[in-house]
Parts: sequence; C-alpha cells; structure tokens
Amino acid sequence: MSAPEPKRGDSAAAMSDDGRKFLLRQAPYLVALLLALGGVAYSNIARQPLTGYWELLALAMAVMCVVTQWDSASDRSARFRLIGTQTLHWAAVLVAMNIMMLNRVQSMLPAPALSLVLLTLLALGTFLAGVNFLSVQICFLGLAMALAVPAIAWLTQSFLFLVLALLLVAGIGVAVWPSVASRRFSSHAKLDGQA
Repeated sequence: MSAPEPKRGDSAAAMSDDGRKFLLRQAPYLVALLLALGGVAYSNIARQPLTGYWELLALAMAVMCVVTQWDSASDRSARFRLIGTQTLHWAAVLVAMNIMMLNRVQSMLPAPALSLVLLTLLALGTFLAGVNFLSVQICFLGLAMALAVPAIAWLTQSFLFLVLALLLVAGIGVAVWPSVASRRFSSHAKLDGQA
C-alpha cells in the first residue's frame, strides 16, 4: 500500500506555516535593523543626537545575541560564559559610544554625523558578535547596518538632487501625458469607428 498523497491545500498550508516560522525566527534581526535605521533617520530629521537611544539599542542587541544563542550553549557553564562574554563585548561597544558622545568630541561632529558614527560602532559590535558565534544572521545584520552608513550619507547629501530629479521626471510626465493620452484616445476611436 502506498501512503496517501497530501492534498494541494495541505501542502500550501504547510508552506505558509513554514514561512511564518521562518519570519518569526528572523524577526529579531529585522526589528534591530529597522530600529537602527529609524534612529539615524530621526537624527537626520531632528538634527539632534539620540544618545540614550543608541545606548538602549546596544543593550537590546546584547540581549538579542544572548537570547538567539541560548539554545546553542549546551550546559550551565557555557551559558554563564555566553552571558559573560556578551556583557564584556557590549560594554566595550557602550564605552566606545560614550567616548564619541563626550562634549568635546560631540562638539566636533554635527548631530547626523554623530548618529552615523554611533551606527558604525553598533554595526561593528554586531558583526563581531556574529563572528564570535559563527552566526550568519548576526553577521549579516552587522553588515547591513554598516552598509547603511554610506547609503544614508549619500541619501542625505543627494536628497535635494533626488527631489529635483523626481520633480523633473514628474514635470516631463505631466507635459507628455496629454499628447500620449490623446493618441491613445484617437486610436481607440478609430478602431471603434471601423468596427
């Protein structure tokens, strides 16, 4: 006897359930990336550094690293070592961030630049934590944060150019649209007249 074939709806439900599980496993990494990018975007708009925000985000990254790697620690001593190494690792990142936020250092950088520096430190800490764990997801998160730094700097510098280019394209579209629409209308009218 052969096993009964699964129904098409059963396989679709199983695939959507697998997709939900995958998204749930990746959610901490996506949320961390969105929070980091949101912090830089807010700093660029408000023109003020969010010092407490970056410290809180570094602590959240430390907790995320411990939680996501908890199951890979086999016994109690491995879990204590995990907590200890991550505490030291993220404490070093926080010290580096606080050095950048000292008044003398902070006065040399505008607020958006300080936010990019803090994001760079957070990206470096995240990437190094991923290397320590040999975790592709954490390494990719650190790499994505690091690549966001030049992308955000470019967008900030090119924002006026992008807005002008968008307005130019929209202006050309508004200028050309009536002639394109009238050609389509006349060709449809000819086709209707021939039928």
